[in-house]
Amino acid sequence: MGNKLITFTEQQLENYQDCTFFTRKEILRVFKKFREVDPQLVPSRMTENQSMTVRIPLESMEKLPELRENPFRRRICELFSRDGKGDLSFEDFLDLLSVFSEQAPRDIKVYYAFRIYDFDGDQHIGQEDLDQTLRLLTREELTNEEMQQIIEKVIEEADVDGDSKLSFMEFEHVITRAPDFLSTFHIRI
Repeated sequence: MGNKLITFTEQQLENYQDCTFFTRKEILRVFKKFREVDPQLVPSRMTENQSMTVRIPLESMEKLPELRENPFRRRICELFSRDGKGDLSFEDFLDLLSVFSEQAPRDIKVYYAFRIYDFDGDQHIGQEDLDQTLRLLTREELTNEEMQQIIEKVIEEADVDGDSKLSFMEFEHVITRAPDFLSTFHIRI
């Protein structure tokens, strides 16, 4: 009875449910996690405008336990931030966690995985993208020759049209042959 704190209006919660793979309860849990990153910056009750304008800096977001160990944490934050710099609003953070949730469909996970690996944003995963991916995955423990061999092998195996880069369809084809890949493509809230 009494003083229950209302974080979002009913309409806001309905809108978030419509745009994510989360229940109301999960949305409130996501907000709690977002607010815990910087309670001084994030108000306990968000107006619609604040859910898009209050941003937590990339450096703080990278420290979240769900992202801290992920070698792609910076790239993920940059991809989901509206400005591309990695500072996340609540809505950006909600989108990020929704895509990485277990409830998100396979095709959405594949689409975002492709975008994460497409560092230069040219709609293809080329040799430079694969080089950056390998450097992050291996923490730069491979020699340049070893990296080049892996890049050449990946392109040889996956490049169907012979243009020395992977299109989304080629990437998707590779991912369907590696079902374990998507099972690791999630973050728990």
